[in-house]
Amino acid sequence: MFAVLKTGGKQYKVQSGDTLRVEKLAADAGDKVQFNEILMLGGDKVVVGAPLVDGAAVQAEVVDQIKGDKVIHFVKRRRKHGSQRTKGHRQQLTILRVTDILEKGGDKSGVMAAMGAGSVSGAAVTAAAKPAKKAEAPKAEKKAAPKKAAKADAGADDLKTLSGVGPALEKKLHEAGVTTFAQVAAWTADDITAMDEKLSFKGRIEREGWVEQAKKLAKG
Repeated sequence: MFAVLKTGGKQYKVQSGDTLRVEKLAADAGDKVQFNEILMLGGDKVVVGAPLVDGAAVQAEVVDQIKGDKVIHFVKRRRKHGSQRTKGHRQQLTILRVTDILEKGGDKSGVMAAMGAGSVSGAAVTAAAKPAKKAEAPKAEKKAAPKKAAKADAGADDLKTLSGVGPALEKKLHEAGVTTFAQVAAWTADDITAMDEKLSFKGRIEREGWVEQAKKLAKG
């Protein structure tokens, strides 16, 4: 029996006993984790999700946390006075050993769900909680919400100043609670990994040098 699971923006076809490398998970070596985003189950009977298979799950044991091979990124801007830059990047990865594939009952197994490292940071939780409160508030409070949003935008920086950030990407950053250069400048390695996963642009933050740019812009 095999399953197709989704994690870190990628899909993996696995069987019990397989070893695979995935984007870094928030877990330690020896921990048991469960993947609940199952797109397909195969074997005697093939089950295709719509988009996920209800109750299905894949359980695995964390073998180790490693860094992948170094990738050299070279950028040359011929229209910007011969500007060029070379950077090395090693992606953080988690090695897993698949222990079990569940056709049903995955939601009642009690095993810790597999989550990307840093994906449950305080800033992200706060940003996600605010829209929910507004949705549950009475109609009178909903009318007042645009005024509050306007006040918050008044103190925000123009994040489109960062290399590679357009209106759509700026909107995603705002939704994640990031509105100022100072916040970007204070990002740690774990914060960068978490934002890469949220924005679905693996490695862009480091490639474009957002943190360095934000430090300069924050100083004015």
